[in-house]
Amino acid sequence: MVFETLRTIAFRNLIDAEVSIQAKDVFLVGENGQGKTNFLEALYFCSYASSFRGVRDVDLVRNGEKNCAAAVKLVNSPYDQVLIKLENGRKSVEIDGKRVEDRKELLKAAPCIVFCHEDMEFVAGSPERRRWFFDQSQSLYDQVYLDDLRKYRKVLKIRNTILREGRSSGDLLDALDPQIADYGIKLMEKREEAVKDFSVTFGCLYREISGIDGIGIRYAPSWKERLLEKILIYLAEHREGDIAFGSTLSGPHRDRYIFTCKGIEFASKASTGQRRLLALLLRTAQAQRFFQITGQSPVLLLDDVLLELDPEKRRNFLAMMPVYDQAFYTFLPEEQIDRYYGYDSMVYNVTAGCLSK
Repeated sequence: MVFETLRTIAFRNLIDAEVSIQAKDVFLVGENGQGKTNFLEALYFCSYASSFRGVRDVDLVRNGEKNCAAAVKLVNSPYDQVLIKLENGRKSVEIDGKRVEDRKELLKAAPCIVFCHEDMEFVAGSPERRRWFFDQSQSLYDQVYLDDLRKYRKVLKIRNTILREGRSSGDLLDALDPQIADYGIKLMEKREEAVKDFSVTFGCLYREISGIDGIGIRYAPSWKERLLEKILIYLAEHREGDIAFGSTLSGPHRDRYIFTCKGIEFASKASTGQRRLLALLLRTAQAQRFFQITGQSPVLLLDDVLLELDPEKRRNFLAMMPVYDQAFYTFLPEEQIDRYYGYDSMVYNVTAGCLSK
């Protein structure tokens, strides 16, 4: 168990209250639109200071209110409590009563892996969404990677601003290109290494649940070269095109991750059920890799995802659930949740944002 209590104030439709969640498995049961997902979102917000739904911070504030807050008490964590506040459009993070300027400190408190409908975007959505997923996966256990990613994005933003403004002098771009190339090479090297290991874990999971062999993930970098000098030549040769479009058209921000079956692109040919399973197992592999590398068990947030699996795949998934410290499940009232009970379970009914045992 990691989360001991969750307290929210003006967060979505949740009633202002402190809720005890001292159990390994916590089940949230209720009709759609009652606040089950909002409760998971509040937990996630305390772990990353953002929403897994990809919404703006202002959307987390209850209608009619200006500010909101969420706080958790923790056990089996380096910290005792986390408080995230949104006040007058500004966000603040406090860990054990001390204000934290860099949100990456939260990664040490209570790392969560969320399983939700939006995960389908990692399979059927844009390459940007897949990059986001794999960047998140690596950032969970490699803060050096996270730092390099931030530096690359900062330089990229400056370079794109210069390109967009159409500045005639090439001196600024000449100064920026070695930086973006250097950070980009570091990202490419780490991405290539990480995706190889991730692909093995992912392929094994897919085979065990579906019986289909040969599923994997291939990393396809935008830059084909890995030497700094050659990348600088490439950037110089394509600078006119970047200026014409007002944007940097190549680099790690354009990298792709491709689902394959025996080496051939797979996702575009997959059925809806197969895509849903791909998305579910991406998160499962993410949790397994995190545990393998750090030795730390994550918190799992499962938002109705079991309902989308047929009975056989559901049984297979539950039989190989990743190692976890604590798990939160959302279910509709008609679901027979007693089949999922463990030795340490807690059930809440959720109605109009209010949780009752």
